[in-house]
Amino acid sequence: MSYKVMGITAGRKNSNSEILLKEALLACQEAGADVTMINLKDYHIEDCTGCTSCTAGMSQGKNVGCVLDDKDDKKKIMDVMLDQDAVIISVPTYDLMPSAQYLTFAQRSLSYETAFLETIGAIEHKDRVAGLISVGGSTRAWQSMALEGLQATMFTTDMKVVDMLLATRVPGAAQCLLDDELIERAHKMGENIMKAVETPAEERTWLGDEDMGWCPNCHSNALVLGEKQWDGLYYPVECQVCGAGGNLEQTEDGKWKFVIQKDGLIKDRTTVEGRAKHLEEIGATQGGFYANPENRQIVQKKIAKYKNLQFKTI
Repeated sequence: MSYKVMGITAGRKNSNSEILLKEALLACQEAGADVTMINLKDYHIEDCTGCTSCTAGMSQGKNVGCVLDDKDDKKKIMDVMLDQDAVIISVPTYDLMPSAQYLTFAQRSLSYETAFLETIGAIEHKDRVAGLISVGGSTRAWQSMALEGLQATMFTTDMKVVDMLLATRVPGAAQCLLDDELIERAHKMGENIMKAVETPAEERTWLGDEDMGWCPNCHSNALVLGEKQWDGLYYPVECQVCGAGGNLEQTEDGKWKFVIQKDGLIKDRTTVEGRAKHLEEIGATQGGFYANPENRQIVQKKIAKYKNLQFKTI
């Protein structure tokens, strides 16, 4: 069986992000995969308008798509991407986070929220895996939200992340070619991707560096203090990326680790069931606003102040 693997980058042509992606894809191709690759710099992607039409429709059991579907290349790319068995994404890091060009593309994916669409019966489930590469000129100190930012864009289209690579200290064009170990690690990611797609979905596990990240669920390095959620659920500490809940516990050697509590994966964003819980929140919050005519009347009365308030611009 030939598996489909797609590479997506948003970096300079023939530079670090693209080179590392090509090396990973080469390993997939060597293993027999049907490989496709795009650079987002070759496509036109509009910014999300924030109209919420897609989620409003899904919360009512309808698949209405995106209002921008006919205005740019997003749908053309998504039609191919969602047909893949695996996707590898490689982007540069600017100021701690993934590049804005990639985030613009990814944040338009809400209208394709597979968990929501599966929940309302609009599409059938498809298992996909992903590998993530983030490239920057400094150490992790200046890429501290890079992989986590990429991870956060995987949930919407149901990509199970099985490997991640943080390429550090490669600011120069194609500078990664001076680091043979880095190139080998990118190739290994491609091998890990193929190992994952050849494994039954229910048996797929993390294949990246064993000790990567604080969170044992998604391997991110981002933990935050918990707060009461919309339905009253509370955890002392949460994974900022996957939403796992638990607390910090000190080990016998004096170190700290994040331990997920018994019910800590109820809203795990890496699962269809966990993300479907968010559809319930949208229905209760957004739906509750529109369902009460009095809310809109109050807003209509108060908004005049801000519509008429003008400041100088440039």
